[in-house]
Amino acid sequence: MSATMRAAVCVRAGGPEVLEIHELPVPSVYEGWSLVRVEGAGLNRSELRTRQGHSPNVKFPRVLGIECVGTVAVSTDAALPVGQTVAAVMGEMGREFDGGYAEYALLPNSLLMPVSTTLPWDVLAALPETYLTAQGSLDALGIVPGAPGRLLIRGGTSSVGMAAASIASAHGLRTAATTRRPDKAGALSAVGVDHVLVDDGGSLADAVREVWPEGPDYILDLIGTATVPDSLRLVRRGGTVCVSGSLSGWLIREFEPIAMIPPGTKLTAFHSDSLRGAAGAPVLQRVVDEVQAGVYRPNVDRVFDLGDIAEAHRYMENDQATGKVVVLPRTQF
Repeated sequence: MSATMRAAVCVRAGGPEVLEIHELPVPSVYEGWSLVRVEGAGLNRSELRTRQGHSPNVKFPRVLGIECVGTVAVSTDAALPVGQTVAAVMGEMGREFDGGYAEYALLPNSLLMPVSTTLPWDVLAALPETYLTAQGSLDALGIVPGAPGRLLIRGGTSSVGMAAASIASAHGLRTAATTRRPDKAGALSAVGVDHVLVDDGGSLADAVREVWPEGPDYILDLIGTATVPDSLRLVRRGGTVCVSGSLSGWLIREFEPIAMIPPGTKLTAFHSDSLRGAAGAPVLQRVVDEVQAGVYRPNVDRVFDLGDIAEAHRYMENDQATGKVVVLPRTQF
């Protein structure tokens, strides 16, 4: 193992250009943490916001990346032998300590999820944060596999939206999903969405009522704060809205629960931190197995080399992706 590694360092808050490729020392291992040879990292919009300076507790310079997959290079845990394939998500990766945008990452043992798989690295890297969030969100909504139901996904062409559609379709739910881009409708249909609704910024109510006059039973809102009040109006009375995304920011302005939540309607949320480490390992293994069996789709949109990380962030920031963007630190295109 080399004494140094390539890493994408966010040197300060700003645009994609603040992500610079540096040669850094490979981190030294200490008790409770293990060194992971990173083979792939999925990109997430939370990293974009951290890069822009919206994560108040992050100090720069910092190696971003809230998730990664790879193999254990140096272990301090007998349950994580050297060579074991692992995934890690959240737990302040890329915020309080350096994350997955590097050839190696020193990570807490409590975050590492052993995985058994034959999937290629780019496919495996597209799954952890995306599919754990999607599965956790469907669980938060109270969706039971095989039970009838109607699910509306707002922000359908996001990576989590497409993963949720893939899972919901496999469970037999009727699904609708929104997109702002009509040219992305085919991608949603390909993952099992029954009704693609173009959200042009106006009222979505007419399009939803045309499909389901009583409204959907469940709404997975990945746009978040800007659309939650509207989602509460759209869901059928007694239905459930789950907020799992923040594409429109973190806060609901002038939120009045009594006025905005109809009687009997439920508002919940999901954060992927609740499925990290030991809690997430069996869920992720189930997802990996379903992808390997062809039941779920990995929805990889584009793969970048680590050296092109600024371009990858620009691509993500411009909403060009339909699905997951992945970075491979060891493949130079």
